[in-house]
Amino acid sequence: MTKVFIDGSAGTTGLRIYERLESRKDIELIRLSEAFRKDSAARKEALNAANIAFLCLPDEAAREAVSLVGNENTVIIDTSTAHRTNPFWVYGFPEISPFIEQKIANSKRIAVPGCHASGFISLIFPLVEAGILSKDALLTCFSVTGYSGGGKKMIAEYESQERDSLLSAPRQYGLSQMHKHLPEMTAICGLANPPIFSPIVDDFYSGMAVTVPLFKGQLNGTAEDIKRVYKDTYSNSIVRYNDNVDEGGFVSANRLSGKDNMEISVAGNGDRILLISRYDNLGKGASGAAVECMNIVMGVDKTTGLEL
Repeated sequence: MTKVFIDGSAGTTGLRIYERLESRKDIELIRLSEAFRKDSAARKEALNAANIAFLCLPDEAAREAVSLVGNENTVIIDTSTAHRTNPFWVYGFPEISPFIEQKIANSKRIAVPGCHASGFISLIFPLVEAGILSKDALLTCFSVTGYSGGGKKMIAEYESQERDSLLSAPRQYGLSQMHKHLPEMTAICGLANPPIFSPIVDDFYSGMAVTVPLFKGQLNGTAEDIKRVYKDTYSNSIVRYNDNVDEGGFVSANRLSGKDNMEISVAGNGDRILLISRYDNLGKGASGAAVECMNIVMGVDKTTGLEL
């Protein structure tokens, strides 16, 4: 029986992971009472007793948790930003490369991708690998997400009966172009330059649509070449290519809310192309991706316990 501990189980990501795991018969969940949930000694004991430990913590707390682990057999799956560009950690996005999936299966340190980063990387990584986009390409990206991506504080703000009227409209943020996901978006795709990135939070609980617009002149190929690469890369039930996501001239960002899968598509025309990735920011953008990585480590079907 695989022993699993969720450090930070009261947070948004931790709660969703717990929901995916609580009914499974192939694992044993290590639980701490509310009184000991933040106790360092109790956490250390649980972390070292676990075969697999999820870290659903702020960055500094995640680094501290790693320092508490002395058991060389404990697999750590970190959902924070702390280790995503660390060369000693494996990036937890198996669909973009069979090589990465194999590394996940054999790793003791796995960094779960960021929610916005998951969409950007799903679109750009295969095109750079195929030579359709050069590593020095100058890219832009915009992303629309539900408010649950902001954690408990933002959820409370949006769901308050006395909330600010400004929350009723989409709100762009990351205005300094220093968003915390930019380093992994750049590094994992092997880009020489970070994209211009415009994230937007809107008045719905969960879901996400990430779009990268391209001109034909930026490509070493055509829109049909991009579609071919996506079809070859994404063909399973977790990440799949969809040839047409047009919903009466619209694309809804919350189409996959509550799910753990991802949908890749290409829109536009031969000259101006839109690359679109849709998924749940708490699903394939966080908790679902973490559980998938655990399944790979355990050697069970990747989809076990996921909502697809």
